[in-house]
Amino acid sequence: MALLLHLLACAFGLGSWVAVNGLWVELPLIVNALPEGWELPSYLTVIIQLANLGPLLVTLMHKLCPGRLNEHAVIYSILSIGILSCILLIFFWDKTTIVAGASHSTAFFILTFFLSLVDCTSSVTFLPFMMQLPAKYITTYFIGEGLSGFIPGVLALAQGVGMAKCVNSSQTLGNYTDEEVWSLQTEYLSPNFSTQVFFSFLVAMMCISLAAFVGLNRLPRTFELSTANLVANTMDSVSSGFDNPGVETDGEGEKSQRTVGEKSRHLLVEAQHSMYQLACIYFLVIWVNAATNGLLPSVQTYSCMPYGNLAYHLSAALASVANPVACTIAMFFQNRSLIFLGMLTVLGTGFGSYNMAMAAMSPCPLLRGSAVGEAIIVLSWLLFTGTLSYVKVMVGVILRDRSHSALVWCGAAAQMGSLVGSVTMFPLINVYRLFKSGDFCNTQCPS
Repeated sequence: MALLLHLLACAFGLGSWVAVNGLWVELPLIVNALPEGWELPSYLTVIIQLANLGPLLVTLMHKLCPGRLNEHAVIYSILSIGILSCILLIFFWDKTTIVAGASHSTAFFILTFFLSLVDCTSSVTFLPFMMQLPAKYITTYFIGEGLSGFIPGVLALAQGVGMAKCVNSSQTLGNYTDEEVWSLQTEYLSPNFSTQVFFSFLVAMMCISLAAFVGLNRLPRTFELSTANLVANTMDSVSSGFDNPGVETDGEGEKSQRTVGEKSRHLLVEAQHSMYQLACIYFLVIWVNAATNGLLPSVQTYSCMPYGNLAYHLSAALASVANPVACTIAMFFQNRSLIFLGMLTVLGTGFGSYNMAMAAMSPCPLLRGSAVGEAIIVLSWLLFTGTLSYVKVMVGVILRDRSHSALVWCGAAAQMGSLVGSVTMFPLINVYRLFKSGDFCNTQCPS
């Protein structure tokens, strides 16, 4: 029974962010087919931020009408919406409409909004549901949440998107001449499986998550916490799940409860920081989320595509894999030193600055056309994502151990940083056109 619960908890966590993560790693193939082209990621970052309307409504319901929100019904609803959106994405992802005289990916944007709404709302519904289980299953849930980024990244690597070659093509000039003009054209090779098949994998993973949720609801659980005690025990359960994965809350009696309580109080005593230190921690939260969720993702096409679709493909897929790997490392190898986290943030910001600089130099970044340049940009994106993902987890752990309100403000700061980052980059890319796109084969760069 315990093994089955672990499998169901992991599968349930798989549906938390799998849709949005899947869209990001598939972008190297999508940007070549949709009319927005290299500007597409900047649209997605704003759409994802708009989808935070979902968790906001859930939070307001908890505050204004406590006890009236049926979280089971909400989870069933959002998982069903996610499955339906992924199915529609298979058939309509490349359909366009004319808006303001220009072709736009209206269907893709609408479906992306609903998928983002599902994933954002899962952050405030999945975990409270999991708090009804013993603490050891919370850790398993977080492993599943990490797999929601890892599996799409691995699938994208297996898909092999991004291979391109330059071919000579001819074009006849005018109606009264047979003169032909030859030019280089970029030709993209077919991936190992299509975008429709990739989205079908997303449908399957969402269905697995829904089936796991049904299974968790149907299995007998004598250890389920009462609704009244759920909120009060939430922070103790999370703390126990992260720092003591082997601690069980079922059947251990008062001794186990005292042990967990003493350890939690001990952590709270250790987690006291000065106002200056708290200000630094919240600044880290804002900056790291602004960089990883808004500023840099918006320009990833401009920093990678000049090196070829393969560089963009590897950067997106490996970065998606690096995120859960870094989070897993943070769960088992914790370093709460603010000096260390500050240095790691500076290091990650350095990699991000290189990525931003290459985007600003697009379509002629440094070492364009060389294997060294491709390797550096892929490695830079990998390390940028990995280092700052570790920082995000650790500052969350620090604030979680301080108090519940500190963790709430951490979430607010993270959303504010993400919003500022995405809203800042959108006009720079789509209005002021500070970043330039180009064709891989026809762009002429000074030597």
